[in-house]
Amino acid sequence: MAQVIRSGAFLQQCWSVHPLCVTVKRMTDENMVILSCSSCTSSHHLRIATVTSKASVAQLMAGEDALRVEPSGVEFLKACVSTHQASLTLREMDVFQDLVLLRCADCRRLYELTVESFETRHK
Repeated sequence: MAQVIRSGAFLQQCWSVHPLCVTVKRMTDENMVILSCSSCTSSHHLRIATVTSKASVAQLMAGEDALRVEPSGVEFLKACVSTHQASLTLREMDVFQDLVLLRCADCRRLYELTVESFETRHK
């Protein structure tokens, strides 16, 4: 049985030691984002309260999203995870404010996640 630790500090430590090894694996229907670390073989489960999606500066300057109605941040993130999950990276996090920032290299969007709870599971 895997050990479960309910603290964002373990994800922060894991990411600070080997940031290139932490990847987004999937997003569940219950708004849970699962990150995986290939170095320490831990999986990090983030229960998401809110998601804010931001277009890149280049997209904003080109006016790509100017006239159409934007889907919610959760919808953008789910679509991004399902279509190009390998391009999502953890860019920043703050365990004191329960915030995680993901960036997609393909669609160039930033996702600010307000985390309701963190869980780290050691294999």
